[in-house]
Amino acid sequence: MASKYDIIVVGTGPGGYVAAIRAAQLGKKVAVVEKESLGGICLNWGCIPTKALLKSANVFEYISHAKDYGIDVKDASVDFAGMVKRSREVANGMSKGVQFLMKKNKIDVIMGFGKLKAGKKVEVDNDGKKTEYTADNIILATGGRSKELPNLKIDNKKIIGYRKAMSLEKQPKSMVIVGSGAIGVEFAYFYNSIGTDVTIVEFLDKVVPVEDEEVSKALEKNFKKAGIKIMTSSQVTEVDTKGKNCKVTVKTAKGEEHLECEIVLSAVGVSTNLEGIGLEDVGVATEKGKVIVDDFYKTNVEGVFAIGDIVHGPALAHVASAEGIICVEKIAGENPQPLDYGNIPGCTYCSPEIASVGYTEKAAKEAGYDIKIGKFPFSASGKASAAGAKDGFVKLVFDAKYGELLGAHMIGANVTEMIAEIVAIRKLETTGHELIKTVHPHPTMSEAIMEAAAAAYDEVIHL
Repeated sequence: MASKYDIIVVGTGPGGYVAAIRAAQLGKKVAVVEKESLGGICLNWGCIPTKALLKSANVFEYISHAKDYGIDVKDASVDFAGMVKRSREVANGMSKGVQFLMKKNKIDVIMGFGKLKAGKKVEVDNDGKKTEYTADNIILATGGRSKELPNLKIDNKKIIGYRKAMSLEKQPKSMVIVGSGAIGVEFAYFYNSIGTDVTIVEFLDKVVPVEDEEVSKALEKNFKKAGIKIMTSSQVTEVDTKGKNCKVTVKTAKGEEHLECEIVLSAVGVSTNLEGIGLEDVGVATEKGKVIVDDFYKTNVEGVFAIGDIVHGPALAHVASAEGIICVEKIAGENPQPLDYGNIPGCTYCSPEIASVGYTEKAAKEAGYDIKIGKFPFSASGKASAAGAKDGFVKLVFDAKYGELLGAHMIGANVTEMIAEIVAIRKLETTGHELIKTVHPHPTMSEAIMEAAAAAYDEVIHL
């Protein structure tokens, strides 16, 4: 290893490793510091392995409903350990892929815990052996972890976080999931579909609270139909783990309720990894657990930058990657545009899937827009009928004055693959009429986007 670099990146999640590769492409001498596994939480314990588990659940669901497709399957059963094993293998394969990319781009990988030091230095502690490295620029990309509530202390036996939820030794018979954001509902779908008795407890008045109201209602209806119990406007006040099962006390609008389950999964959000990385030592300014940065991720300290979950903005892998690229392009003297945080897609991979971008109907009205709404249900889609996936809809929100597409909200099969069209349309400032005239292939789920646009302007054909 060299001791002096152009750029050192601390953390190799989808923010850090992407920033490092882009920096290498721009001719910089780069090193990354990683305390555990290349690829960070996303590749090892987040986005990728969860999708592998969800795919297993999906396949089991298909087999369980094979008769609907004219296929007779006998005695399908869940091999929980096999599902977990496959998920871990997928994650390990992805992490090895990042190792390959580091080699290919001649990026030095320094294993250990990185800490900022004065004078543009990073001290790396590898099992007590400390080594210092210097760089003209240091990018912090240390990411996040499961948030802990004071009354919901994670013991990784009976009260667990997302990490343990994807590597349990055996399938629990019953589970209470606290929080109904993306992590909560994805695990609710996974465990329910393989036969665990699942209850969701959500503090706010609807599940997936950041989503459009109609999407939230549709998911709740779907989940209840699947046998998931949902308690909104409710709060877990206490978990007694002394006996064989957890005794969970839930405060609801109607008074206290008592639940019993094998496992409590805390899915109440993400905490930033800012502890011990030397921010105070060098005077990097923070606010409410996030590093303060400008439009190009520069902190108040010369030569120190921060990206991803530890800065303000949505804690999403694709956001971290985009921030990393913008950050290093600015360092390298390019002229990148600041990231448009109003055009970031959000995806939730339960079944039915959820995907959205931009304003919800409520937010557009609150922002003072005069709006047009177009909605197209998958029940009217030929492809959805053929696929046996008629649940859900596409909902588009337009500015009535200029035809600008303010937001899109989808729930249904494969909608996470469809949302990128909307992101591109919004980036290109395409109007509703242009979208209607964009010929979509038939039969596809994506036709619903064109039909929803047509519905907003009273030109819909198939409704």
